[in-house]
Amino acid sequence: MNTDPEPRLTVRQLGLRDYVPVMAAMQAFTEARTADSGDEVWLLEHAPVYTLGRAALPDHVLSPGSIPVVRTDRGGQVTYHGPGQLVMYTLIDLRRRRLGVKDFVHLIERCIIELLAGYGISADRRAGAPGVYVAGAKIAALGLRVRRGCSYHGVSLNVDMDLEPFARINPCGYPGLRVTQLAALGDFRVADLPRIGADFLAVLTRQLNYDKILASGPVAEAG
Repeated sequence: MNTDPEPRLTVRQLGLRDYVPVMAAMQAFTEARTADSGDEVWLLEHAPVYTLGRAALPDHVLSPGSIPVVRTDRGGQVTYHGPGQLVMYTLIDLRRRRLGVKDFVHLIERCIIELLAGYGISADRRAGAPGVYVAGAKIAALGLRVRRGCSYHGVSLNVDMDLEPFARINPCGYPGLRVTQLAALGDFRVADLPRIGADFLAVLTRQLNYDKILASGPVAEAG
């Protein structure tokens, strides 16, 4: 249930960013939140990076080469971020919406599944392995952190990227897990990222009943 009398969502387009400064910005934003703070979604791409969630085992990074490996504070295992992947960070006050963490994870998965359905792609979720899959191959990875009832981190959707770095890890802790992307399933290119981001926002706002969508510039701390 949404108890915000005027639910609003601020959307920030951050472009291509290094991972660590953006993580620090999310932490700072969440720490500074009050009961009156609006929710935000940050849309971006990351420079190549492997990230290890709180439960991740370093052994799942098999051969990182020159790609940096970063220990992060989100849940989940190891994943890869790189250009051509749409990253959607969801900074949401879950307490205000009376949403549990599992409920919110499932809500984000439903948003991605609905998004893909709009492109004629059938996708599903997998019990015990958060994310979204197409014919058994992972197309979207999900990892969250909740602090003081507010979420940050979010979901990454493979659009048109180099998938080779996934072969150098056990994606999400699963050896041999296949990954895929929109470019392998239809006519999608890097240039489509803004459109896909807008489509995701349309689904998310319906799911969470936002009345106002506010566009804003990048957070200074993320630069």
